Amino acid sequence: MNARFANAIGIDVGGTFTDLAALDADGRVTTTKVLSVPADRALGVLNALRDSELNAADVARIAHGTTVVTNLLLERTGARVVLCATAGFTDVLELRRQERAALYDLTAHHPDALVPAECTVAVRERIAPEGVLEALLPGAVAETVQQVLALDPETVAIALLHAYDQPAHEQLLRDALVMALREAGRVCEVVCAHEVLPEIREYERTATTVAEAYARPVVRVYLQKLSVALSERGFCAPQVMTSAGGTLPVSLASQHAAALALSGPAGGVAGASAIVRELDIALALTIDIGGTSADVGIIVDGEPLVERGGSVAGVPIALPRVLVEPVAAGGGSIGWIDAGGALRAGPQSAGAVPGPAAYDRGGVEPTVTDAHVVLGHVPEGEWSGGVHISGERARSAIQMLATRLGVSPHRAAHALVNTADATMARALRRVSVERGVDPRAATLVAFGGGGPLHACGLAEQLGMTRILVPPFAGVLSAVGLALAPERRDGLSSFLVQCETLAAHTVETAITALTATLRANDGDALESRSWARARYVGQGYELEVPLAAGDDGVSIARKFAGVHEQRLGFVLDRGVECVSLRVSLAGERWPVQFARVARDGELANDVDDGRAMDRTIEGPFTMRLPDATMHVKAGWTARALPIGGWMLNAVDDVQKR
Repeated sequence: MNARFANAIGIDVGGTFTDLAALDADGRVTTTKVLSVPADRALGVLNALRDSELNAADVARIAHGTTVVTNLLLERTGARVVLCATAGFTDVLELRRQERAALYDLTAHHPDALVPAECTVAVRERIAPEGVLEALLPGAVAETVQQVLALDPETVAIALLHAYDQPAHEQLLRDALVMALREAGRVCEVVCAHEVLPEIREYERTATTVAEAYARPVVRVYLQKLSVALSERGFCAPQVMTSAGGTLPVSLASQHAAALALSGPAGGVAGASAIVRELDIALALTIDIGGTSADVGIIVDGEPLVERGGSVAGVPIALPRVLVEPVAAGGGSIGWIDAGGALRAGPQSAGAVPGPAAYDRGGVEPTVTDAHVVLGHVPEGEWSGGVHISGERARSAIQMLATRLGVSPHRAAHALVNTADATMARALRRVSVERGVDPRAATLVAFGGGGPLHACGLAEQLGMTRILVPPFAGVLSAVGLALAPERRDGLSSFLVQCETLAAHTVETAITALTATLRANDGDALESRSWARARYVGQGYELEVPLAAGDDGVSIARKFAGVHEQRLGFVLDRGVECVSLRVSLAGERWPVQFARVARDGELANDVDDGRAMDRTIEGPFTMRLPDATMHVKAGWTARALPIGGWMLNAVDDVQKR
C-alpha cells in the first residue's frame, strides 16, 4: 500500500479518555475510545491501539497528542534546572513583568518560578544593542562552569542579555559547559535561549528557555519509551503534535519540548478547521469539552488563529501556538459551594480515577456529568470506552449537593450545568471579543464528549445563533491529529523600521530562516511566512502574513488593517518589524467525514434515529456514537450530508 494513503492514526490522551481515530486508504474514519491511565499515559496509547485491532503493517503514520508537558508544569515534576543569566539580570524570572497575579486581590501570588534563586548563576558578561560592553573572558567562563557543576543540575539553561541578536557568548559558555559535564561523567543537556526563542523581550525569552530545559528530559524519556513500545508491536515511530498545530518527528519533538505544551488541544482545533473548511464557514469559535477541562479556540477563513506567547500553568511560553485557552470546566468537574455560599464547578475534577459518580468506579462527589444524567441528557447504560452510566449513583451524588443548597436534585443539577456554562462562556468571550471578533457573527463548533451537551446553553449566553456539532464529535481531537500535516516553525529577530525596509532585505531574511528549517529533512514541506509588527513605541505586536515582494510599505499597510480590525483604530505614526516567523508544512492527509453507517445513533423523542434527513425541533437529546447532543427548546437540528449536525436558533431561522 502506498504510504501516502495507508492508515494514518491520531491518538489523543485526555484526562479521562484516550481517543484513537484511523484514516484508511480512502480517507474514511474509524474510531476507538478507552479510559486513560493517569499513572502511565503511554499505556493508554497502547490500549487504544490494541482495542482498535489495526494491522501494524497497514499503518504509515501515528500522530500523538500528549499532555506530558502540561502535566509536569502543573505538577512541577520537571528536571532540576540551573539557569545561567547575565550578572544583574538573575532575578528576571521572579520580577516577571512587575504585575500582580490578580489586580484587586492582594493575597493572590504568581506560581513559583521553575528555577529558584539559589539555582541561578550570574555570568560576568554584557552585550548591549550597540555591541559588547563586557566580554565573556576565560576566567568568567571557568567560574560559571564551576558554580554550575556544584549545583548538580539535570539540565542547564543559558539566557544571556541580547543573545537573540549576538549569540556568541551563549555559544562560548555552552561549549565550555558541555565539555566540563562530559569530563565529569554527567549526562546533562545545555539549552541556549538563542536557539529556543531568538526574539526580543528578556523575560519571555528566559522563561521559555527554562521551560524547555525543565521539560526536555521528561519528554525525551516518555517519547523514547513510547517509540520502543510501538516498535515492539510492529508500529512505526510516532509523530507528536505541537502547540502550533502541526506534527514533528520524535527526534525533533524531543528537542522542542516547550513547543508541546498545548499538544492535545491543538489537535481538536485542527480537526474542527478541516470540517469548517469543508462547510465553507468563514468564522468559528470552538469549544472542546472533555472530562477534565474545556478548551476554546477560534478559526478564521478555515485556519486556526496562531499567536505567539501564552501561559501554561503560570509559565510563559512565548512560542507560536494555535490559540487555545483551557478552562477547568469539564464533565468531571466537581460541584462545590464556596465560602460565600456560591455554587462552583471545578477546577477540582474527578478525572478518570475515580471518575464521576455515574461511572460507578468509586467516585462520590457530584460532577457536571452526574448533573446531565439526573437531567436526562446522558442516558443510562453502556457507553464507549468501557463506561457504564449509573443513574442511581448520579442521583445520589447530586442529592448531596442539593441538600447543601436546600433545593431539589433537579434544580441543583440545572444550577451546576449553568455554572459550568458560565465559566466556559467567559473563556469564549476572551478569545473572541479581545481580538475584535463578535461572537454573534460566528458559528460555535462544539465537540469533545461534552461539547454537544453544552452547546445550546453556551450559544445562548453569547448571543450566537448557529452551532455545528461535527461528525466524530467525541473524538475530533484524535481525527485532527490523524490529518494534521507535519510542520516546523522558525523564529528570527528582525527589528527594523518599515519605512527603511526593502523587499530584498525581507526576502533574504526569510530565505535564511527557511534554509535553517529545511536542514532537518524539510525539503518537501511548503513554506509560509509572517512578520510581527507594531507602531513605534508600542508595547505589543500583531502578526501579518507575508507574500512575495513585500517590503516595509506593504507590511505597514497590512499591519494597519489588522490593527484596525482587532483594536478598532489606527495611529498616525511609524511602524516597525520586530521578528519574522516561517512555517514549513506538509500536505494534509485526506479525510471523508461522511459516516459509512449511523448505527447506534439513538434519539429520545425522535423516531428511533431514522429521522436523520430532516430538521428536528428541540427539546430533545440524541445519543451519538461518541458523544451526546442536547438540543434545547428554541433550537432546531439538521443532519449534514458529511455527518454531524447544524443547529439553529428558531428566532434566527424565522428572521431569515
